[in-house]
Amino acid sequence: PHRVLERLASGESRAARITHMEHMPARTGRHAVWPDRIRSEVIAAIRDAGIEHPWAHQAEAAEHALDGESVVIATGTASGKSLAYLAPVLSTLLDGAEAANGRGTTALYLSPTKALAADQRRAVRELAAPLGNRIRPAVYDGDTPVEEREWVRQYANYVLTNPDMLHRGILPSHPRWSSFLRSLRYVVIDECHTYRGVFGSHVAQVLRRLRRVCARYGSDPVFLLASATSADPARAAGRLTGLPVTEVSDDASPRGELVFALWEPPLTELQGERGAPVRRTATAETADLLTDLTRQGVRSVAFVRSRRGAELISVIAQERLAETDRALARRVAAYRGGYLPEERRALERALHSGELLGLAATTALELGVD
Repeated sequence: PHRVLERLASGESRAARITHMEHMPARTGRHAVWPDRIRSEVIAAIRDAGIEHPWAHQAEAAEHALDGESVVIATGTASGKSLAYLAPVLSTLLDGAEAANGRGTTALYLSPTKALAADQRRAVRELAAPLGNRIRPAVYDGDTPVEEREWVRQYANYVLTNPDMLHRGILPSHPRWSSFLRSLRYVVIDECHTYRGVFGSHVAQVLRRLRRVCARYGSDPVFLLASATSADPARAAGRLTGLPVTEVSDDASPRGELVFALWEPPLTELQGERGAPVRRTATAETADLLTDLTRQGVRSVAFVRSRRGAELISVIAQERLAETDRALARRVAAYRGGYLPEERRALERALHSGELLGLAATTALELGVD
């Protein structure tokens, strides 16, 4: 990371734009063992995925979940939060698959974006592949074809959706979801820090309505929340769900070297109101940085506030790269809301595979970077 930053900041004018830099050294991990209540088939599937032992915080969170305690996992990016809740969820779903109707237990996954839900379904399918058709994950959102929705209601035991679809598509039709809600054991709320302010208060009410509807059908689900950027995880999760929530925040995962830099665009010759100096726009500066990082072969995501900004930055970077290498220009793209589902899935696959080197995206992209 230091070398990449040095190359970006080469030259006197560029170096002056870095106003602060924070260095976090590499960290070794601490292993633990999975709770003995997690089924052996799930542990074997996790080992098949190349994970021999869990990190300590993963085992701790799984233990709380199996005890029926709502828990928030607040550890760093790429610390294995998904596996921490998937292990107990998959184990419990396997228990339910042995019921007479093959659907004795269900789980609901909520994410703030469709992209994250699609990414999680891919991860669950890969992890649960050795478990056969006993684990049936399915996405239920605005992109789900009408002909698939009835199958999801009747047969899926791990449904991935978002708060809007829960509010508009599931809860108002709860009689049609009665078999799913009656068996609901876990509710996973990913990226829970995004539910704040007015939007967060709305989601909190939707979750309380979900709990009331579940109680009507005789279920009392455990809530499993995850966030990498929550300052007071237990309190925030408790206010969101209306339940006491146990916090797991001691990150035991290993971490590579990290470098954070605050980058300030330079002043221009332009003047604003009453002669105030005007800085170069963040859009132009970001396009320059994305262009340079792509030329260096560094896989990069530039998060932008607006859809227009994401498109503009990608176009500028593509034009500058095309001046020297047209093939490289094709490895930069934009990602935003408003694209067709198949277009978004294609961009997500290209980002994961490395086909894309640079991406200018709005917060519609919430995949996490490994």
